[in-house]
Amino acid sequence: MTDAVDGKILRALQCAPRASFRLVGEVAGVSEQTAARRFHALRRAGVMRVVGLVDPAVHGDARWVARIRCRPDRVGPLADVLTRRPDIAYAGLASGGSEIICIITAPVHVPRDDVLLRQLPRSAAVLDVSIDLLIHSFGTSGVSDWTGYGGHLTPDQIRHLVGDRPPAPAGPPVRLTDEDTPLLDALAEDGRATHTQLADVTGWSTARVARRLDALETSGVLAYDVELLSARLGFALSATLWLRVAPVHLARAGEELAGHDEVAFAAAISGDSNVMAIVVCRDTEDLYRYLTTKVAAVPGIDGYGVSIRVHTLKQATSLISRGRLVPPAFA
Repeated sequence: MTDAVDGKILRALQCAPRASFRLVGEVAGVSEQTAARRFHALRRAGVMRVVGLVDPAVHGDARWVARIRCRPDRVGPLADVLTRRPDIAYAGLASGGSEIICIITAPVHVPRDDVLLRQLPRSAAVLDVSIDLLIHSFGTSGVSDWTGYGGHLTPDQIRHLVGDRPPAPAGPPVRLTDEDTPLLDALAEDGRATHTQLADVTGWSTARVARRLDALETSGVLAYDVELLSARLGFALSATLWLRVAPVHLARAGEELAGHDEVAFAAAISGDSNVMAIVVCRDTEDLYRYLTTKVAAVPGIDGYGVSIRVHTLKQATSLISRGRLVPPAFA
């Protein structure tokens, strides 16, 4: 079981995924050694992973939200195939296990038949599929992440962690080259890999690693995600909300939702429901309280639907295997 110290360590990493254990320990109120020991214990247990992610827009791709209604007897094999595809960024089973909800990376214009968006309707397992473009993600990375587990930090503690890091990417995206592949692969495996470890896999000097990371991060090409297995933190119920929001209220409503402790992700999407939000709660009563208090207070929402997630299959780069977050190669 996690405690208050673990919660502060997790929150510190959400704010600054590559912060030193000295800094993490300072805001968590423990020594550098204790912060490192607690972090490694959580990681070994499969409760959390820090991973490096490349912005899909760098490759001219967008993100699409797919709801795939399946034949119950065939949902398992299809779900397994989808979760192992690198163009699937998130996947979960909902609606009693007969619906797969996933986020797909693909071009805005889909001219080729080998793109998953064109393949899905042809599968014998698929009864119906709806695909909407993810137009805009709400909130600020590291600040608007799911924090229902606690571990809240003060504004001064957050400033201590992030220093003078700009709140948004500066300048045009840096162009990736083949030389970057080993670096990015290593960060997808472990977003906290040290400069020395990254130098070993790339054959670069540590100084060159540091310069390249700074260029990729500040331009927005490379970001980091702290993946958490919420069920292992005592939050057994997760759901996707499909909301209808008047355009005049869209920006305010989306940002307000993203700021809720219960929300792991909120975005504007195309389609009849123009906002989706992934929420994490302890149980059904907790979800009911959230809907009738916080969601009810958000301006501009005139309709909603709820898909209860019964099983998470994939988060960013991690698969969920035997109740643990693991890299795809180990699932």
